[in-house]
Amino acid sequence: MKSNQKMVLVSLLYFAEGFPFGIIEQTLPVYFRIHGMNLQNLGLMTLVSLPYALKFLWAPAVDFIGARRQWIGLAQLIMAGAIFALLPLDPSQPGFMLWSMIGILSIFSATQDIAIDAYTIELLDPSEIGMANGFRQAAYRGALVIAGGFFVALGGWIGWRTTYFIAGAILLICALFSLKLPHVEVDRPRFSFHSLLAPAKDLLNRQQVFQVAMFIILFKLGDMAIGPMIRPFWLARGLDTTEIGLITGTLGVLASIVGGLTGGLFMARYGIYVGLWVLGILQSISNLAYVIVSAYPQLGNYSIYAASTIESFCGGLGSAAFLAFLMCICRKEFSATQYALLSALFRISGIIAGSLSGWATTDMGYTYYFLMTFFLSLPSFLFIRSVRGWIHEDGTNLQRLPA
Repeated sequence: MKSNQKMVLVSLLYFAEGFPFGIIEQTLPVYFRIHGMNLQNLGLMTLVSLPYALKFLWAPAVDFIGARRQWIGLAQLIMAGAIFALLPLDPSQPGFMLWSMIGILSIFSATQDIAIDAYTIELLDPSEIGMANGFRQAAYRGALVIAGGFFVALGGWIGWRTTYFIAGAILLICALFSLKLPHVEVDRPRFSFHSLLAPAKDLLNRQQVFQVAMFIILFKLGDMAIGPMIRPFWLARGLDTTEIGLITGTLGVLASIVGGLTGGLFMARYGIYVGLWVLGILQSISNLAYVIVSAYPQLGNYSIYAASTIESFCGGLGSAAFLAFLMCICRKEFSATQYALLSALFRISGIIAGSLSGWATTDMGYTYYFLMTFFLSLPSFLFIRSVRGWIHEDGTNLQRLPA
């Protein structure tokens, strides 16, 4: 398969991956609140994020049972069925059936993620991973805009039942496409207790595994730590909902898409290792834009738009490099389990940082907290030299940086 055909395929797959996540995380809470769901039950909806953090627990099943396209197509069919099952249920009176459908939607969305990530790793040559991650981010973000923004507006225009019927139909179309994905031949080990542990043992037996693990934990830490406090900062500065919608729904998303594509082009030219250095540093520096805006409120709201655009663009750059690195270091025969394990590793630090961000900002104030987030990711560069040996499969990543 030609490289440009792979880019199209990756884009379609990651649109399909982002679409149900946007429905779950952004559209469903609005739908339920509009229909009278109380805040207690709305708060419980945060539990639907658990399968995304715990998906490594059943990722081995995706590695050892069946084909990737079967997992992807089946997950999409089940998600479509769960959405259709929500239509007759009363969202103001959540019962067992409603919560079950939401849980099923979340679990199989996470399962789809496992299979799509694994299929993409197997599909791509090492030299294609950097560019593919740019397309991957653009398609995923585009799906979030449609599912989490446009579908909320669509619910008000044509009614929620029709809107969710359209969402279910989109997932059915995705399933028909996924079941016809080209087969990628990979020599996988037979299922056994030994093979079940093999993906983790393979990672643990590599040289400098501790240093690489620390790099993974720290690289996105500053980016993830600043995220939970950005919207409260906007509100504190007096932005109204229209302005916030402009930032999150238009400027921020477009900037992150352009950043992801730019990062992909950069890595296609200079390689993943150089991308981690350059794009990672830009990702960290971008947090300083919020430090400046917070410290000098006289700059006005346009400075907030600029800070958001810079942070989103550079976050897209860093994510393109980081996700390309995670894909590159996974062995194709263990791609589902290893990618899920590595993803869980950096998400843990993000969850911890996010959970403490409110207390830290209360004590320090926005300016000093934003400044602290700039420093959080910098220790990752102490371990970046160890990363180099893990991405030797791609010759373009062996270029040397100046000492």
